[in-house]
Amino acid sequence: MLIVLIGSLVVYAVERWLRQPDAPIVGTAFVVDGDTLAISGVRIRLLDIDAPELDQNCIDGQGRDWPCGRQASSQLRALIRGRDLTCQPQSKDQYGRTLAICSLPDKTDINAWMVQQGWAVSYDYANTYGAQQAEAKAARRGIWSGTFTPPHDWRQQHPRSSESDRRN
Repeated sequence: MLIVLIGSLVVYAVERWLRQPDAPIVGTAFVVDGDTLAISGVRIRLLDIDAPELDQNCIDGQGRDWPCGRQASSQLRALIRGRDLTCQPQSKDQYGRTLAICSLPDKTDINAWMVQQGWAVSYDYANTYGAQQAEAKAARRGIWSGTFTPPHDWRQQHPRSSESDRRN
């Protein structure tokens, strides 16, 4: 019994510490929302960005509500237009989704593009896409055209709808 336990621990250690980085995920993507995709059944969350949730509304420059979450999703779908993506996995999130940076065949970083066009915010401590966000904000693109609740705050205010969005 002890030998089996030790053997199992050795196998676990070898897989954990000597494992090669995950291979890129390549294929046609299905857009779930403005920061989540699926490729060949693998759920992918775009790393270091946060887009409005599907049910989230923003306020335009004239003070009117508009469906910014649906628009962010639509813009991502239009960018991809059925082309294959290459997603480089970095880790997994608490929902089991693969966290990745994805690019088009022309090497366009779609994570950066979403922030630069104002359809997502930079979402990490390092502010990876801070320059793109500053550009979108200055140009009043996308969600920056008026006011919005940051997606993270919106999810906290609407736990039921955002929880089901992340699991789907």
